[in-house]
Amino acid sequence: MKCTMLKEKFINIDGSKIRYLESGSSKKTLLLIHGLGASCERWEKVLPIFEKDFQVIVPDLIGFGYSDKPTVDYTIDFFSNFLEKFLKSLGIKKTSIIGSSLGGQIAAEFTSANPNSVEKLILVSPSGIMKQSTFALDAYIMAALYPNEQSAKNAFETMDGSGKEIPSATITGFVSRMKLHNAKFAFMSTLLGLKNSESIITKLKNISSPTLIVWGTEDPVIPIKFANDFVIHIGNSELYEMSDCGHTPYVQKPELFASQVLKFLNN
Repeated sequence: MKCTMLKEKFINIDGSKIRYLESGSSKKTLLLIHGLGASCERWEKVLPIFEKDFQVIVPDLIGFGYSDKPTVDYTIDFFSNFLEKFLKSLGIKKTSIIGSSLGGQIAAEFTSANPNSVEKLILVSPSGIMKQSTFALDAYIMAALYPNEQSAKNAFETMDGSGKEIPSATITGFVSRMKLHNAKFAFMSTLLGLKNSESIITKLKNISSPTLIVWGTEDPVIPIKFANDFVIHIGNSELYEMSDCGHTPYVQKPELFASQVLKFLNN
């Protein structure tokens, strides 16, 4: 299934060139935010489904993908402010947001700070509560610092956990992106920013937007045991557990993921 109206676009924010994908013609907007070290392409399996109901906007976060990677401190506040400027530059006043992993934490922080800008919020295995590392996250960090096909293959297989073969395009795309200028710096600066960030719990309590939390039951990167903290502290929230899924259920079971998300968004 391919996107019918997918366009690659670029916008300038504070002197940095930001890449994003756009598809769909609805007046309702849906923003997809990828995780650490990823890019727009991570959402390619669900984009064609969402574009039927929404105008879908998918940025390469500043510091990642094919967006510029300035030498700055990549803190959660920095990303939240970036998101605010990105939406303002596109003239988007209100949107629903899906954020995965790091993108989930950024989406939660942004929603907490900009409650009137977010219609509905979907957090997929978000970071922000877990402070220690895991074996799968360590493998991913190693692949980012020493990008080659073997280390990337090992990392993605570990994060997926299904035993299925990882598409070669996923591996080669990650390796080539991590070899771009300043990519490793942005990756490590973001990791340090996450490690040194304040507890997200206080900010979660400020989220009033209806929130769906989606978590793979077999997630080895950020285990599902951390889901409870999000459910408890976000007032209007519900949890959907995706069985037999690792860290990226929208990659492993795109149709099921999209159907649950659309049910939530259209309700």
